[in-house]
Parts: sequence; C-alpha cells; structure tokens
Amino acid sequence: MEISGKIIAILPLQSGTGRNGSEWKKQDYVVETHDQYPKKMCFNLWGDRIDQFAVQMGEEVTVSFDIDCREWNGKWFNDIRAWKIDRNSGASMDAQPFQQAAPVEFTSTDAKDDLPF
Repeated sequence: MEISGKIIAILPLQSGTGRNGSEWKKQDYVVETHDQYPKKMCFNLWGDRIDQFAVQMGEEVTVSFDIDCREWNGKWFNDIRAWKIDRNSGASMDAQPFQQAAPVEFTSTDAKDDLPF
C-alpha cells in the first residue's frame, strides 16, 4: 500500500532492549494527504531505515507501507511500517488545465448522401 503527502510531524525517537537483548529504535512520522478532505496517517520506521530515509519535516513524500496487527492483554494494536519512502519532486500537485482540440469541420458536397437519422 502507499500514500502520498507532506510530513507534518516527526515524533520523538523511541528505543529499548528486546527480550533477546538486542537494541531497537523506532520513530513515528505523520503524513497529510492533499485530498479535498486531507487525511493524516501516522507511520513508523524501525532500526537502520530511520537513518537510511532521513525524513525531514515538510517534505513531500510517497510512503510504501505494510499494516500489521497484534494482540496484547486482550487489546489489538495496528502497526503501519514503512518499507520505502520516495521524495516527490517539487512539481505542483495541481492538475494541468485541459486544452481541447479545435473541432473538425465536416462539409457535405451532396445533400443526397445524407443519412436519414
């Protein structure tokens, strides 16, 4: 799945130690779409991907992500993990105006060839 929009929030870095003793780090970001009714989505990056993508506030991006769900103490939690982030060019998101071609002229040389409908 993917979503395009502008990064409007970068939440504090979270880190810790897993059950197996390995260190982990996670950072959450909020992207807002450019739809008529803008939507916001919070996604996260884990480990080395935080530095790999180096997401900055205000950037226009397309985020490719997977949604995962897990249960803990009888409650369910969604996790939206980004696996690829593309930076969008500075081109305007507005649609280009449609230019209609000039109408083609049809001339009849003989009215007898005219169809009856």
